[in-house]
Amino acid sequence: MGNKAQDIEEKAKRRKYGQHLTSFDIFYKYILPDIKNLLRNYLWVDLYCGEGNLILPILKEIPPDEREIFFKDHIFLADVHEEMVKRCISNAETYGISGEIACTNIKLCDNLESFPKILKRKKFPIFHITNPPYLYLGYIKKHKETQNYLDYFKSENEGYQDLYQIAMINDLRNKIGNLIYIIPSNFLFGASVSNKVRRDFLKYYRITKMIIFETGMFEFTGTNICISFFNRKTDQKDEIQSFKAIKFNKKNTFLNREYHLTPKYKYRAGSEFDDFLEEYTAHNPLKISYYLQNDEVLKNSGPYEISVIDANKYENNHYRELILRVNKNLQEKLHNNILYARTIDTGSIDGRAGIGIIKEHFGVSGIYVSGNTYRTHPIQIFLNPELTFNDQLLLRNYFNIILEHFREKLDSEFLTTYKYSNADYTRKYLGLTQVRGIIETFPYELEVEKKKHLITLIKKGNVMEIIKLIGDYKAEQNI
Repeated sequence: MGNKAQDIEEKAKRRKYGQHLTSFDIFYKYILPDIKNLLRNYLWVDLYCGEGNLILPILKEIPPDEREIFFKDHIFLADVHEEMVKRCISNAETYGISGEIACTNIKLCDNLESFPKILKRKKFPIFHITNPPYLYLGYIKKHKETQNYLDYFKSENEGYQDLYQIAMINDLRNKIGNLIYIIPSNFLFGASVSNKVRRDFLKYYRITKMIIFETGMFEFTGTNICISFFNRKTDQKDEIQSFKAIKFNKKNTFLNREYHLTPKYKYRAGSEFDDFLEEYTAHNPLKISYYLQNDEVLKNSGPYEISVIDANKYENNHYRELILRVNKNLQEKLHNNILYARTIDTGSIDGRAGIGIIKEHFGVSGIYVSGNTYRTHPIQIFLNPELTFNDQLLLRNYFNIILEHFREKLDSEFLTTYKYSNADYTRKYLGLTQVRGIIETFPYELEVEKKKHLITLIKKGNVMEIIKLIGDYKAEQNI
């Protein structure tokens, strides 16, 4: 029992500080080969060093009788936690560095708050290799024990969404030339969580290489991470960034990927999906809205009963069912809008994000939100103009085949990773903006014969012909 309690306490502590210590294996396998021939050219720095595992192993490459001199001139480490600084000093001693010398270049300080000025006076240019703390702003706001971190996001840092982003922007402001960061892969794939930091950071830095892990890397977190190699540009400018990456997936197999990040889409990976949405939005797209909220129910109370689930009441693996008493207009609105968005993958093959039929999955006519709206709940979709039952079935089938096509083509990279799990695929989050975007490409005004052709193409799974059909139809409408 004692060990279990200790493990829980340790996990909570790591979560509180956003602290996930780097193993020696990561350094030796993925970082050392790229820097091995440069060791005497730089000051090797880790400002969030933990036990020092990203820098101290460099000393193994230096002859024992030269290590102390090398350490004094070429290594600087720091951490905000006194316990980690002590461990780091102890680790330096195992490489033959005296305690006195180790203490001169391993410091206790808060480098998210301010950049250590002493580094500017060193004789070698800085090469920063780090696994910074990561803790997203939403979590920080919700938990009392982390709310002191809110100060980091004030003033010039307003708008950033995670502690690791503050670390990166500090390096940008201090004009550090070379960086290797171990950070959440949402830096590359995230939308709102990462748009600002990518826009700001990639004006100044070029990604030269990336190693992406969609599998568990650290024992105490399910966060998917990437090892990102950055080089500062000579001139600040927005431009397409192209680079090669290795991507490890669920079964420890890997893909060689080539990425092209464009300023137009805020440097987010998977932008071919955004290109599709922009090019194929219908001439007169469906308008959609989300959520049946309590205010609407109160304003439309009446004698008609309608069955719903309450998205805010999840009990015993089911949403609570309710009967609402509403007027005729709201009753008809709910009966006439049969679709809902599942925004997160459950982990099972038939539980992937997409559009479903409320009655089919929940046995009711609507999805009611009694409290706050959450993007991870099932969300009822309201269409304008309203579609017939059969056209909504067609929309459901069209939406899901288009979504799955791009998930396969782009390895789901246009979606945000939801969480690491033992599922057969990496679980993803489908944004409501993306739901809207696909629905807006649906050609609901097709004449009967073309609609029959679309139904046939969906049954055959012929996605390229579907895309051609909607493209041709849009071109006709624009004449």
